[in-house]
Amino acid sequence: MNTETMTSELETLRSVLENLRAEHADLQLLYEATIEHGEAVEDQLAESNIRLQLMQDRLTAELNDAGRYVQSILPDRRIKDPQTDWLLVPSTELGGDSFGYHDLDQDHFAVYLIDVCGHGVGAALLSVSIINVLRASALPQTDFKDPSEVLFKLNNAFPMERQDNMFFTIWYGVYQRSARLLRFASGGHPPAIHLKADGGFQMLGTPEGMVIGAIADMTFEQGEAEIRPQDRLLVLSDGTFEIDVPGQGVLSVEDLARYACAVPDGVTPALFEWIGSLAHQAALPDDYTMVELRF
Repeated sequence: MNTETMTSELETLRSVLENLRAEHADLQLLYEATIEHGEAVEDQLAESNIRLQLMQDRLTAELNDAGRYVQSILPDRRIKDPQTDWLLVPSTELGGDSFGYHDLDQDHFAVYLIDVCGHGVGAALLSVSIINVLRASALPQTDFKDPSEVLFKLNNAFPMERQDNMFFTIWYGVYQRSARLLRFASGGHPPAIHLKADGGFQMLGTPEGMVIGAIADMTFEQGEAEIRPQDRLLVLSDGTFEIDVPGQGVLSVEDLARYACAVPDGVTPALFEWIGSLAHQAALPDDYTMVELRF
């Protein structure tokens, strides 16, 4: 199923469902008004209930199919340098977060995470489109080993006015194995967390600046960091830490980093469990997405 077909089918289902809901409401009013002569109306109402439930079931099935499609484009976990683990938990059936990573060549490895504003079908489809562009290196005349250039080209390729006024944030990094150097840039996105082998950490984020798609020809700063053996990198969305902790206020990315430093292994699931305990197991308010790289 391609994204255009999926969009068309879901929009058709939504329209049919809304019509059925309106018809059902009208029949309910008619039934209440003519209850003493209501056998025929009651039959119609029962039929409307069945049709409404069938359409609701079909829409749910289509959304589940769309969710599986979004999951299907996510990369496999890696067991070679760098090793990877990840977790993506959307806050609704379809979220706006997605990510990817792949070798650009034998010496360069790219990792990226995007967060499209909002939730639902529109956000998910835009997220898939961006990830497919990055995965296929499909921006013309772009050096994908240059994070600032990648963000510049993405910004011009996905203007808000052509995306139903949706924008997105991104963190994009390129690790050069021979130099043990990570170059990175971000647009409106939280910094990545560099967990050092000696127990410390640092935030890897260029000034957050403008989100992607808002203003044409924006430039984005680039940073770099040395990566040593046994270091780890956490690339994440704001949904991993922006929760309201009773009595403490909103958690910060620095709070998350400090907790991560104390986790010797399995950082990704451990952090999700910790965040869930702070939220008292309530549903998280935003998509939770984290990618862990181990060098």
